[in-house]
Amino acid sequence: MESWEMRAWFEDYLDACNRHDLDAIRSFVDPAVRRSHLPGGADAWISDVDDRFRAFPDWRWRRIQLVIEDDRIAAHLRGSGTHVGAFRGIAATRRHANIAEFGMYRVTAGRITEFSGASFEFELMAQLQGAAL
Repeated sequence: MESWEMRAWFEDYLDACNRHDLDAIRSFVDPAVRRSHLPGGADAWISDVDDRFRAFPDWRWRRIQLVIEDDRIAAHLRGSGTHVGAFRGIAATRRHANIAEFGMYRVTAGRITEFSGASFEFELMAQLQGAAL
């Protein structure tokens, strides 16, 4: 894909994520996707985002910056939502969380085949627990 096609592809992926459309999200993810430091496969990917959506039904990502090179996309995003369901062992707090996320995606034939990144999960957990960073 050309860089403009990759940019449009990522915008479509982010739109599916922000609609919380698990079937659409799955269509962007290779069944055997590899994720650094996380279980691989599309089922694990979908399970992780579904957990987030259940705990934060208003969760949305906002694109800050994309850098595209060959078959790779580097994305800087902001994610935010209100914690109304259990998440990682923490009962609903009704707190609003807002975190930075950085991801590196490898896209092959229109699907994410590799992912590595940082979601600053520690920042999210600290916000839910009311801790100052």
